[in-house]
Amino acid sequence: MRYIHTGPAPARRNDWQTLKSLWPYVWAFRTRVLLAVVCLVIAKVANVLTPIWLKDIVDELGRPPSLLVLPLAALAGYGLARLATSVFGELRDALFARVTQGAIREIAIRVFRHLLSLSMRFHMGRRTGGLARDIERGTKGIGFLLNFTVFNILPTLLEIGMVTGILLWRYEWPFAVLTLGTIAAYVLFTLKVTERRMVYRRTMNALDSQASGKAVDALLNYETVKYFDNEAYESRRYDHDLSRWVDSAVRNQVSLNLLNMGQGVIITAGMTALLWQAAAGVVQGHMTVGDVVLVSAYLTQLYAPLNFLGFVYREIRHALADMERMFDLLGNAQEVADRPDATVLDAREASLAFEHVDFSYEPDRQILHDISFSVPAGGSLAVVGASGAGKSTLSRLLFRFYDPTGGRVLVNGRDVRSYTQASLRAHIGIVPQDTVLFNDTIAYNIAYGRPQASQEEIEAVARAAHIHDFIQSLPKGYDTQVGERGLKLSGGEKQRVAIARALLKSPPILVFDEATSALDTRTERAIQVQLEKIAQGRTTLIIAHRLSTIVHADHILVMEQGRVVEQGTHAGLLAQSGRYARMWQLQQSAPQEPEFHGPRQAPEPV
Repeated sequence: MRYIHTGPAPARRNDWQTLKSLWPYVWAFRTRVLLAVVCLVIAKVANVLTPIWLKDIVDELGRPPSLLVLPLAALAGYGLARLATSVFGELRDALFARVTQGAIREIAIRVFRHLLSLSMRFHMGRRTGGLARDIERGTKGIGFLLNFTVFNILPTLLEIGMVTGILLWRYEWPFAVLTLGTIAAYVLFTLKVTERRMVYRRTMNALDSQASGKAVDALLNYETVKYFDNEAYESRRYDHDLSRWVDSAVRNQVSLNLLNMGQGVIITAGMTALLWQAAAGVVQGHMTVGDVVLVSAYLTQLYAPLNFLGFVYREIRHALADMERMFDLLGNAQEVADRPDATVLDAREASLAFEHVDFSYEPDRQILHDISFSVPAGGSLAVVGASGAGKSTLSRLLFRFYDPTGGRVLVNGRDVRSYTQASLRAHIGIVPQDTVLFNDTIAYNIAYGRPQASQEEIEAVARAAHIHDFIQSLPKGYDTQVGERGLKLSGGEKQRVAIARALLKSPPILVFDEATSALDTRTERAIQVQLEKIAQGRTTLIIAHRLSTIVHADHILVMEQGRVVEQGTHAGLLAQSGRYARMWQLQQSAPQEPEFHGPRQAPEPV
């Protein structure tokens, strides 16, 4: 089934929106930011003074030999200026490191929490690999943006202002005009060309996420790929996206080369004009060789970072594009959110009811039609029916993964929407049909039901789930790694881990969604007895295919195409001779699964 995210799609952000979103995380470290700015200003002032001291040294050393005196003051000033530039530059970097890394951490955890808070509909319509790449590129973009804005753009702009002022103060106005004119031409050319190039970057990002998503999807479903011999097919799909990415990357690189050539022409023309004018001033006698050195030093100081500024600007625009995708994730509204007046559910026992519940994943395909039932506290209800009847959707509505499109789901007589989601889910334990485990140890996966549980409690529920002996037989026992999605364990072993996990949570409401479907008949019988003991005193919702596992349920619903077509006790439904009775007869007449007692012994030779 294809689920479509129906929430409002975030509009394309502009750079100011992205920067505005970033600013609160930076300003949270305001003391360090202000101290770093102070160090930045001191370092740049010292850097701008360095050529002035150098000019004085050159002029002093250019005197006739009879008048030549060692320029101690100029040498001392030059040394101190160089030292201050280096020391305060390093202090600035050290102070700002905490700002950058702290902002990245806060944004990353906020995005992560937000993604976890979004509805199942959102996650079923997204590729995990693509999401991971968006977050990875976005956090890297934040580090690049902050570092190069504070360490390159602001210092360069400050230096341009100070150098222009000094040139106007000490020399004729054409020097300042040529300097500013060259910078303006360079910046305008860079902005115009870079804006055109951004379309290539955005396309590259989209294709990169798409290709990564397909690759991760194929790797996560490695077994399925192998089952159907589709390695070549998956490689072709991945290569198709990579080839489109390569086309965009080539266009991006060619446009970059053209940009660099244009920038080189502008900078060379500006430097040549300024040096020509300075040399002419020396020939005419109103400028000294030290003045030429001063102008040349300023040109070097300005145009070296300015040339780098072109790269920085391009990368900052790329970083903003990367951050744009990450911040857009925060723009996805929660489809299922706590009400402002939501209360905390705190009960040792709980009743459960559905009142005229309708539900559809998509507007044109309704899944549930007017479902009504109730389960008293400590009671049990079983739901049976063919695949696609809507059985598992009941548990999703109970957990508030979705909200019903009509009617109400009640716990202890109150709409579940009146409770906080965290407290509601804390009262429900589930053994799902498709058990997916974390790529960690068996102990970790069992303890996920209650992370603070002790080792003794973990082993106790493992015994109840009939998996303790198997775990103990493993070389590393409970510290055995289960692999990606638990692929190192069989289906039955994973399901027993899920049962142990639910038992450890020990909630007042238990949901068994085909809880023993992956078990052999012998193990199923043993665990079924244990589950019945554990379910005593708890409200239990059992979604089952094997009718033999629900004969003792207090009440049974038979669903078909999202509707309740029969309901009653096991004996009552058999007496009705309806759908349930036919299902029972079919399952009873089916060949029973033979129990496995180990390999047959070879006959003794005679």
